[in-house]
Formats: sequence, structure tokens, C-alpha cells
Amino acid sequence: MGKFNIPAPVSRSVSAIEDFKGVDLNSSPTNVSLSRSPEAPNMIRDVPGKVRKRQGYELTGTYSGRVNGVHLLGDKTLIHAGTSLYLNGSVIRSGLADARSVSRQFYGKLFIFDGKKAICYGEFEKKNGDTTTKTWKVCAIEEEAYVPTIIISRRPNGGGETLEPINLIGKKFKESFLGTATDRVYQLTTTDLASDAVTARFLVKQGEWADKTEGTHFTVDRKAGTVTFTSAPGESPVPGLDNVEITASKVREGYADKINKCRIMSLYGVNGSLDRIFVSGNPEFKNYDWYSKMSDGFYFGDTWYSVLGQDNSAIVGYSIINDRLAAHKNYAEEGRNIILRRGELLGEVGKEVVSFPIIGTLSGRGALCSHTFEYLGSEPLFLTDLGVMAITAADLTGEKYSQNRSFYINNALLSEANLNDSFAFTWRDFYLISVGTGRVYILDGLQKTYEKDSPYSNYQYECYYWENVPARIFWEDAQGRLCFGDANGRTYRFYDNKENQKSYNDMGKAIVARWDIPDLSGKAFYRNKTFRYLSIRLAPAIATGVQVYAEKKGVWGKVYDSGGKAMYFDFTHINWEKINFSTDNTPRTLGQKIKVKKVDKARFSLRNDALNEPFGLYMVAFEFTENGYYRG
Repeated sequence: MGKFNIPAPVSRSVSAIEDFKGVDLNSSPTNVSLSRSPEAPNMIRDVPGKVRKRQGYELTGTYSGRVNGVHLLGDKTLIHAGTSLYLNGSVIRSGLADARSVSRQFYGKLFIFDGKKAICYGEFEKKNGDTTTKTWKVCAIEEEAYVPTIIISRRPNGGGETLEPINLIGKKFKESFLGTATDRVYQLTTTDLASDAVTARFLVKQGEWADKTEGTHFTVDRKAGTVTFTSAPGESPVPGLDNVEITASKVREGYADKINKCRIMSLYGVNGSLDRIFVSGNPEFKNYDWYSKMSDGFYFGDTWYSVLGQDNSAIVGYSIINDRLAAHKNYAEEGRNIILRRGELLGEVGKEVVSFPIIGTLSGRGALCSHTFEYLGSEPLFLTDLGVMAITAADLTGEKYSQNRSFYINNALLSEANLNDSFAFTWRDFYLISVGTGRVYILDGLQKTYEKDSPYSNYQYECYYWENVPARIFWEDAQGRLCFGDANGRTYRFYDNKENQKSYNDMGKAIVARWDIPDLSGKAFYRNKTFRYLSIRLAPAIATGVQVYAEKKGVWGKVYDSGGKAMYFDFTHINWEKINFSTDNTPRTLGQKIKVKKVDKARFSLRNDALNEPFGLYMVAFEFTENGYYRG
């Protein structure tokens, strides 16, 4: 009787992914973790561990010139495009710099710096006799400059006590005198006065002043800086109180431009209070910054400044860490590129003077560009030539400050040609960097991972990237929707309803999204593999689907198309080409036999490029067999 042997059952292996993180653009596809993708354009985290296609955007406006800034004050949105400032589509100011502008809301008004002329938008009070009216306007901050009293207790011929510094952005100043019974000529502290009218007033009694007019009550020698009254003002009616106040103007060459030419700003104050405006970025004073009076953005004293480090190293931006202001410089400070200051009150009670002394420096890479300073959660991030860095509170007492947070995208990010013109913005839990090519790199604040290949960082953020998003700037509108402006004068707004099919197009064009699986090499990389079965669990949607491609020996080919199997039926959205009468709106598991054989490894790509189709991945699994030796 003949004998035969029953062949042993073929052992099948399974590679399953239940936790989707982000992309890894640093490693080769063979070395990427199974939970990450070596290529995944236009995907984003849905909930931690799940990914989906990003939503699309719609056009919201068209302007003349590239979009340089969008500035929000309450329900008002000001758009800086080209050299004009727009409100509700109308130009409200011209002559701005054709460069990115920055702004901060400060005590009810919006202060905007563009490197040419500092301006302010807000509601201003105007007095007409006993009546005060309020009006909205935009103006140069010079026009509303605070008028300081620079000296008090001055005698007609000199002396006195300094009180307030000169205002860099204003021509006007006041001087306060103790009058005498006989003196008619009053000498100001400066000569060469401007042609603006000089005004004066006399103290009549406690709290009551009388105005005096040039040409009627006095004359002015502007060259000599003297005011001659027609009759002596006399002694003060209140002993010890100044009784003569003179207001004059002087143009001090270059003073206003110290502030006007600044392009970087932050809010900071004593004990970390956000009650002063700090500005820098003036190309003529690269290592200088200036600060305003507390609660007053119209007063920058000429003595309120700091010189930080060497003059061949520019201040690039600011971060606030605890109660300290960190000024970031570029590469020329011998590695100590962050200078720390803290606000202090000095002097006697009632005569306090604010000071912002340097209290230390931190080592690390210099910052690359001023428009990438943002906070992700409470962590300050900024861009360097080594990637996105962070400062933590613990670093303040250490020697090193920079912790890399962008490990998984560094190779791609740092290869971008115009990296020093990047723009970053934090939206919800994401830090987005646009590099001007239509590509946006994203750090996810909700997903952190320790990466052994970046040992000097506590953790890395999971990362993503988008394509076909030509953002020059980003902002968030009053409804919390992400918006952007491009270099051609157009503004856009991303859709905010991820359940709506119509949210998945870019101006009517399909969004091309994919999630590549890293190379699958099995248990023994040298064995032949035959991939026989594929299962995908997709996020539910009225219209969705997936096409699966496999790369075999460097050549891509389609192995599966779900068609309408992943959809569910809803009369509000009917696609007759892909109709499916299933009413199951739970995540759909799709299984399909495939055959990719005699390979040592395979790479699969899950794609969706259909118009108005969401695409979300929950789980993926592959079954395969290993037998024989791979011979190439």
C-alpha cells in the first residue's frame, strides 16, 4: 500500500497597526516604527492614536499685494496686504511696509509694528470743550504720543530736578518752573525748538490753571530755547508748588525711528506682568531693545532700553519663561544665545524706578527667524538650523537650554530652501510651520514620545505635514477657525466640521492624502514573503474609501480599491457612482485577499484622493507567509 505525507500547514504571520502616531521623515522606510509613516501628506491626528485626512479650505478675500499680517481687536479684523491696511475690505491706512507685521492688543488698543512706522488702531477720546467723544481710528503712535514732564522745580534761568525721560516717539515735552516776581524770560533745557506752537499755563490757585498763548502772552526764541512773557508770571500762589508749565517741541534726529523700525514685539513687565511693550528688530540697532511705560504704548522713554550682547548678533525674538523675559539672538554669541532678564522695582517708596537687569544667559543654537516664536501649551518653541527647539523652566538653572522637539521631521524641514522666512503659528494643540512652498510642518502637542536618538531632549512631539497650503501667515478667526493668507493677496479659511463631506476640498479641488506603511520584513528579513490578506478599519463616513498600493522591488501597483464598501447611506449626500445602501455608521472593517509574493519586504500605501471624501484610519492588519530564502 502506498504512503503519502500530509503537508504541514503554512504558518501565517500578522503585522497589525492599532496605534497611529505621526510621520518619521528622518529614517529610511525600513527603520520607521510600524506606528509611524515614512510618507503621509495631508494627514493629521484625529484623536491620539488615530489619523485622518486634513480638512480643506475656502477663499475668504482678495487684496492688492501679498498678505503680510492679520491683526485682531475684539470682533474687528485688520488685514495688512501689500502696503495697505484693510478693515471690512476697505483701505484704512496706506504706506505700510511691504513686509510681515506683528501686533499685540494692549489696554484696549492694537499696536502694530512693520519695521517702517509703528501704528495703533483703537477707540480714542477727543475733547471739544466740555464734551468728550469717542471715535475709532488708525494712526501713527507718534500722533498720540505721551507728553512727558522732563523737569520740575526749575528756576527761570535753569536748574531743576529731572522727572521723566524724553519720549522717543514724540516731539513734545513739558518743563515745570517755580516762577519769580520779576523774571519774564524762561530758559528751557534745550535749544533749536521745532516750529510747532509752544503753549504755557500759570497756576492760579490750588488745582486751577490758566492757559497762555504764544504771540499774545509770550514770545519764543526757538533757536535759543527761551520763552519771554509779556509780564512776569510771579511767585507760586501755593508755596512750594511749580506755577509755570511750558510745553514745547523738538525734533531729535533718529529718535522716533528707533521705535518705528522695530519688527519684533512682546508684552512683559515686573514680576512677569504683561503691562509693557518690548520692541526690537531695528536693523540699525541689532542688539538693542526698548520698552514702554507701564500701561501706555505711546511712551518709550529714551533711557528705557537695553544693549544685549555683541552688536554683530541680532535679537531675533522673545519668550517668557516663568517671570523672566528671554531674548533670543542668532549665531554670533559664542553659543550663549539666550539672554535672561527680570523686572525689578528699585528706589524708595513713592520714587520707585523700574529696571530690567540681565540675570543670566543660556547656551544653545541661535534662533533662525522672528516669526516662529510660539507657545505649544506652556512651552515656548522657536526654529533654529537644527530644528524646532524648546526652553523648559528646568533649563533656567542649567548650562544648556535647547531641547529639540522636531526630530521626526528635521531632515525634511531643514532641507527647505527658504527656512529663514518661515512662519509659525499655534492652533489648538498644533504648532504649524509654513516654509513658503505650499508645505506645512506640524508638531502635535497631545502626542509626546521619548526618542533614543535625540538623548538631550526629554521628549519629541509627533509630527505631520501638509501639502498645497500656500500659507504666508496663519491666524485664528473669532470662531476659532484656522485661516491663512498667501503671497498673492488671497485669504483662506479651513473648514471646521470634520463630519461634513464638503469640508474635504481645497477650493473645489480634491485633497490628495496617503498613509504609507513602513517596510514589512517579517520575522526573518532573509525569507521570502507572500502577503495574502489585508484588513483595514476606516473611520465611518457617508462617502469614503481607500485605495491600497504595494511597492514591490521599487515599483508601485494597486492591489485593492474599496469602492463604496466603506460608506453608509444618507439621503443628504448621495453619490450614485459609489452608492451603498448600508445604514451602518460605525467604523467599517474591510477585508480583501491580496497577493504580493516572493519579496523580502513590502511597503504598502493607503490612499484617498477623491473629492469631498474624508479618510480616517483606525486599524490595519496584513497576513503573510514566510518560506524559502529570498534570492533577489
